[in-house]
Amino acid sequence: MRICFFGDSFVNGTGDDGCLGWVGRLCSAERLGGADLTLYNLGIRRDTSEDVRRRWRLEADARLPDDCDGRLVFSFGLNDLAPIDERGTPRVTPDTSLNNAHAILKEASAWLPTLVVGPLPVTSSKDRNDDIGRCSDQLKSLCADLTVPFFDAAPFAAEIYGTWRKEADAGDGIHPNAESYDALANAVRIWGPWRSWFAG
Repeated sequence: MRICFFGDSFVNGTGDDGCLGWVGRLCSAERLGGADLTLYNLGIRRDTSEDVRRRWRLEADARLPDDCDGRLVFSFGLNDLAPIDERGTPRVTPDTSLNNAHAILKEASAWLPTLVVGPLPVTSSKDRNDDIGRCSDQLKSLCADLTVPFFDAAPFAAEIYGTWRKEADAGDGIHPNAESYDALANAVRIWGPWRSWFAG
C-alpha cells in the first residue's frame, strides 16, 4: 500500500521536534503493527485548497503507479481562511474553497480510495475557530454528498485544546509539538474508515 497525504503545514508536521507530525506517527504505528506501506507526506506550509487542487494529481501520479495499492488522504482549509487584510478578508473565499474541495475530492475518490481529515479549530482566536468550524461543517456535508469518509476533527480539538495551545505557544504560536501530533495520530488510527484499509 502506498498512501499520499496532501495538505498544509499540519499535514507536514511543522513544529514537531521529531519531524514526524501526525502523519508520520500514524503510518509508523501501522508499520509496527505489520502493515506493508509506503508513506508520501505531501503537506506544504501555507498551502490553500487552490494550491492542493493545482498540484495533487501530478504528484500522486508520480508516486502511485497503476500496479500499486494506492490511497489518498487530504486535509486542508485552514490557510484558505487566513486573513489577508485588516478587514479579515480570507485568502480564498468560502465558495471558492468549497468548489476546490469538490473538484479535488470528486476526481480523487473516482480514482482511488480517499479519506479527508477535517480542519482543526485550535487557534487562540474564538472568531477564527468559529470560521474553521463552519468550514469543517461544509466539508463534512460535501464529503457526505460524495461518499468520501470525513474525520471530524472538532471533537478531538476540543479534547486536546489545552495541550495543543501550550505546545503551540511554546513554539511559533500556531503549530504544536509531539504530544499533540501523537494524540491526533492515535485518534485517526482508531477511526473506522482508516482501520478498514488495514482490515486484512
